[in-house]
Amino acid sequence: MPILLSGFEFARTARALLALAAAVCAQTGQGDDVKGKSDAATGSPPGFDSVPLQIFEWERGFGLRVPGQPAAEMYLWFYEWNMFEAMAPGQHTQGTYKLPRRLEPEGREAVVDGPDIRLTMRVVPGGAELTLQVSNRTQHSWPELAGVIPCWNPGLAPSTDPSARIPQNRNFADAWRLRSFFVSAQGLEQFSTREIHFNARHRAAIDRAAGPNGFVFSTKWPTSSSDAVAGLLVRESEDGQWVTGIAWEEFLSVQGHNPWNCLHACARVGPLRPGESRTIRGWLYLFRGTKEECLARFQRDLRKPRP
Repeated sequence: MPILLSGFEFARTARALLALAAAVCAQTGQGDDVKGKSDAATGSPPGFDSVPLQIFEWERGFGLRVPGQPAAEMYLWFYEWNMFEAMAPGQHTQGTYKLPRRLEPEGREAVVDGPDIRLTMRVVPGGAELTLQVSNRTQHSWPELAGVIPCWNPGLAPSTDPSARIPQNRNFADAWRLRSFFVSAQGLEQFSTREIHFNARHRAAIDRAAGPNGFVFSTKWPTSSSDAVAGLLVRESEDGQWVTGIAWEEFLSVQGHNPWNCLHACARVGPLRPGESRTIRGWLYLFRGTKEECLARFQRDLRKPRP
């Protein structure tokens, strides 16, 4: 009796068979020639489409898309929140997206250029490199926990803001909360709640900063007992074809599943005294692949020397 597979099951099965074939080639020494031909034919690293990604502008920042692939489109809201005294006094204050922006005509580079925060976004195969520059122009010193949170999302969630005109890419909405992952001490770990996963290296300082009832944001973002060991959030698409992610080399926390079905990776910008500045690298990922491939890409990016 024939076995019928759904589109998602077929895609996952196909990827598993390709991975097995690659492993066999590696064991037999036959993989390098095949890999070289594939790279020469596409002009891109394995797993990435030959068509360059494109940055586009929207109301609250910039988006990233694979041209001709409506299922592969994400939005960067820059930026949504301040954490632990960054930009303004308080544990948790509102950021702003009303900042000067400019987009290179071909959609390969974009800049958010505020008076105290600057984000440069450059397209690379399979995603975009981020450079975040933050200056403390306040009169108070920012502690080591100070951070800023952009929102990496699939577009406007239904009923969130009927006046907005951006559609939601349901392929990356993860409505059932089954396809989103952070990096714990055990590796990639699925998360399905709005709990906040703090950086394990700064957990002692975080616990000292908490009051008897937690933090001012604890009602919406309860503190998880499972800490993060890397500043990466990953989500696989509903159709099983694509993966997306957001990451920072220096991070405070990771969190998700908010009203916009988003991913929040908090860039840690402290400690910073008045008049000081800091530059942090980050990455956006969007390519055909799996969460494991996204994690491997992030680990390679972290090893690259700083410019």
